[in-house]
Amino acid sequence: MDEPALGGPLPGPRRPTVYDEVFRADFTSATQWVAGRSWAYPGGGPVNPGDDKLDYLVPDAEYSRSGVFRAGRRPDGRWNTGLLTTEGSEEGFTVQPGDVLEARVRLPREIGAWPAIWTWRDGDQEIDVFEYHPDNPDLLELTNHVHGANRYVRDHAVRPGAWIELRTEFGPHSVVWWLNGARVFTDGRGVGHRWHAYLIVNLSVCGGRYHPPPEPGTTEMSYEVADLVVRRPAAGGAGHGTAAAARHPGGASPAGGDERRPAGP
Repeated sequence: MDEPALGGPLPGPRRPTVYDEVFRADFTSATQWVAGRSWAYPGGGPVNPGDDKLDYLVPDAEYSRSGVFRAGRRPDGRWNTGLLTTEGSEEGFTVQPGDVLEARVRLPREIGAWPAIWTWRDGDQEIDVFEYHPDNPDLLELTNHVHGANRYVRDHAVRPGAWIELRTEFGPHSVVWWLNGARVFTDGRGVGHRWHAYLIVNLSVCGGRYHPPPEPGTTEMSYEVADLVVRRPAAGGAGHGTAAAARHPGGASPAGGDERRPAGP
């Protein structure tokens, strides 16, 4: 193996990636978000029983626009549910390769609740920032549906009613998920270089095929999303963005640091 010539210059330190903030969620904004409709549901909604959902999507502001995503039982057995998506909005924001999404989430308590932050476009392009079911109280589901990778993450900080901090890096060669400042899954698959997709934030209700449906006495459920931000690598590199490598939990770069490897379900 060749060695550097004595007295030659040493390699310089790798410059940290610098990020520009390109999206900050304002759930009240009709230019950012469309409420109660998504092409991830057949015909744009309002129902999707084929995915074992009892949802009946509604545009009513009280179900989503405050950042508290709600579901309420209907007389017909379905549930009015809140969903917001950037698809079809005036701004039409899409997540792109290299983007980093961060959010704080308060998990629901009620059995049958199915909260998620995810991406979608043209019947595919789905990356699940997270999914959660309170019947598995300490478990998050993290999935790359684009290139087939997933991880069940168990953590003592994950529990009904808890606030957690999420971070997902949509790398072209690897999607990386972080939970409360610790890297918990690097999928080694990524999204590719041409991927882009709309954001969806919603609360679904389980129909009972994969997870228990709501208990008979439950009439309402909710979860909350706060401080949802997307950052993108700055075009000018280091020194030009609003957020540098210090934004990474623990000061690590997306490719560095130790990964916590939780047990499966």
